[in-house]
Amino acid sequence: MLSPKRTKYRKQHKGRIHGTSKGGTALNFGAFGLKALEPERITARQIESARRAITRAMKRAGRVWIRIFPDVPVSTKPAEVRMGSGKGSPEFWVARVAPGRIVFEIDGVPLDIAKNALSLGAAKLPIKTKFIARIGDA
Repeated sequence: MLSPKRTKYRKQHKGRIHGTSKGGTALNFGAFGLKALEPERITARQIESARRAITRAMKRAGRVWIRIFPDVPVSTKPAEVRMGSGKGSPEFWVARVAPGRIVFEIDGVPLDIAKNALSLGAAKLPIKTKFIARIGDA
C-alpha cells in the first residue's frame, strides 16, 4: 500500500477540503481518466483496491497511473478509551481529493474496456466520479 517513506511530523490536523482542485484536473499521461466530483479523503487501502480492480478488468494490458498519493496521517484512539490523554497514534494514510481532481489515468486499451475498468475502480472509491477521455480518443 502507498505511504510516505518519511514525514516531517508524525501527526497532522484533520483539515477541510475547500473549493475545487487547484491542479491535476487534466489528462496528462493516459487517454482515459477518472475524475473526482466530490471532496473526500481517500485511504491508501481504497486506492490500492481500485487499482487492483482496474488492472484486473484491463487483463493487465495497457498502463495505469495513480494521480493521488496518501500523504496525510490519520490517528485514532483505541476502542473503549476515556476522553483526554492526548491524540491517538497514526493508524492509516489518506489523500485529500478535491472536486475536479484526476484520480486514475489509463492508456493502451480500447474505449469500452477502459470505461468498464474505470467503472469497476470507481465502485471501490467513496466518492462520485466521472469517466473522461481525450477528445481524439472518444
